[in-house]
Amino acid sequence: MKAVTLNTLKALKAAGERFSVLTCYDASFAAAMARAEVEVILIGDSLGMVLQGHDSTLPVTVADMAYHTAAVARGNKTSLLMADLPFMAYASLTDALANAATLMRAGAHMVKLEGGAWLSETITQLTRGGIPVCIHLGLTPQSVNVMGGYRVQGRDETGAEQLLADARAAEAAGAALLLLECVPQGLAQRVQQTIGIPIIGIGAGAACDAQVLVLHDMLGLHNGKPARFVKNFLAEGDGSIEGAFRAYVTAVKSGSYPAAEHAFA
Repeated sequence: MKAVTLNTLKALKAAGERFSVLTCYDASFAAAMARAEVEVILIGDSLGMVLQGHDSTLPVTVADMAYHTAAVARGNKTSLLMADLPFMAYASLTDALANAATLMRAGAHMVKLEGGAWLSETITQLTRGGIPVCIHLGLTPQSVNVMGGYRVQGRDETGAEQLLADARAAEAAGAALLLLECVPQGLAQRVQQTIGIPIIGIGAGAACDAQVLVLHDMLGLHNGKPARFVKNFLAEGDGSIEGAFRAYVTAVKSGSYPAAEHAFA
């Protein structure tokens, strides 16, 4: 696999080809993902839960994210690296610019922020400064206390229209990618018909241009009952971790994952 850039992802979307995304937190797993031709590696603030043992992503700091981004960057050769800006790291434009620059210097190729139209100026200024942005809509884990838990978003028409408006605003402001988490598959299809940038889904059905899973989830490592959209790919491959990554890439590209049972109505 040649080095993946945003132009690569745009070309894949234009050709109607899906691409794969996985979370990663260290050099060894990053190298294995690149060998398996995972196009995008997300250094996710999910590390607060799967690595640090917290019950949410809120305790994760910019220093945590920079440490793990640098580790992943050292192991990666070809995948596009996207890093989460953690809780309250972009509450102001000044904070967003400074903290995104920290993650880019650590080795990220772009950053991901959770939020809608209110981030328009931040998206524009980051992009003008040379930092591509992915906007995360739907279930946004950093807002778990506002949402009252981890719940499917956009099931009523008011929520759906707000999400569509936020997607349009993000694209207009210059966002390069959109991530939809835990939204009805019908709403994801409406978003796909509304905007032109590539869309990554997790619990958003098969209409998205790409899929993402948390590393530990797709290897069958769960604390409690896994979410509906989770599939154990370690059981699908040759029994090796790299085989699980290859099975995931194949399933995403072929469209066999996600299946109907992984989506929300």
